[in-house]
Amino acid sequence: MIRTPRQQLAHLSRSPNVQHVPSSKWSVVQRSWDQYKCEESVSRRHVSGRLRVTTPAEDRSLALSARRRRSTTVPQLVADHFVASGRRISATTVRRRLHNAGLYARRPVVCVPINRRLRRTRLYWAKEHVSWTRQQWASVLFTGESRFTLESDSGRLLVWREQRTGYHQSNTLERHSYRGGGIKVWVGISLGGHTDLHVFHGGTLTGVRYGDEILDPYVRPYADAIYKDFILMDENTRSPRAVVVEDYLEGHGLERMESPAQSPDLNPIEHLWDYLGRQVAALSSPPRLLDELEQGLLRVWSSLPISVSNNLIDSNESRCRQCIQVKGGHIPH
Repeated sequence: MIRTPRQQLAHLSRSPNVQHVPSSKWSVVQRSWDQYKCEESVSRRHVSGRLRVTTPAEDRSLALSARRRRSTTVPQLVADHFVASGRRISATTVRRRLHNAGLYARRPVVCVPINRRLRRTRLYWAKEHVSWTRQQWASVLFTGESRFTLESDSGRLLVWREQRTGYHQSNTLERHSYRGGGIKVWVGISLGGHTDLHVFHGGTLTGVRYGDEILDPYVRPYADAIYKDFILMDENTRSPRAVVVEDYLEGHGLERMESPAQSPDLNPIEHLWDYLGRQVAALSSPPRLLDELEQGLLRVWSSLPISVSNNLIDSNESRCRQCIQVKGGHIPH
């Protein structure tokens, strides 16, 4: 039942517990009723609230400092503000001001370095393949290598960035090498199928070894199945680019797709590494030894749904368009 302010007063006066009702309750209800009789509406009176400890100019300065030095920490910003103004503010206040400016602490995306020449190459490749049809992509075998370790590589570094800007140049962390020991594997995917997962056991991956362990047992049978339209796309790394590999492909009449170097985001197979890592980590008995890690990878890969690899290959058009949009820079793939 909805009561008017007057009915609420009457109800309170008849209540056996009326002596426990604070006097402020009476004044609030009465004031609301008087306002309603005069204005036929009830609105809350404006309250000035607590004074802000920072000025608008200081708020802008905090946000500008975080944008100029993306990896600066909140304690550093607090200290810088004290040096500049002579007043201390709390870490909570700094975080609140940065959030109001649209900045949030997030781990930086790790990407390979891209120079000006590579940026032009990536842009040219994207423009050349953005209009490819699904039938054309169906002839391509996408291959790649990755290293899996038992050690987490999450890190503790955070950067201040706006939402949906993870792949902007100022918010990424470029790094070449992996850290720690692990297992190196190779796989290939195409529309409607994929190769077995191959594990490299020790030694340097030379061109001769790449031909014996990858091209002969995996790539050549796949090429025979696809026939004359077969195209091989690899990661353009040092071992596959060896002269012996080029001679092998030419000798067997296999075509290779020239792809930009250091561009894993343009190869859909790169997303499979994240998928494999998550699936292995989610096993009922997570691997603790390298042998267990190898068996886990083989088990997860053998049960890989074809839809996963198909969806990744179907995203090629989107990858190319995004690469064109950022003029050859990093893309969120």
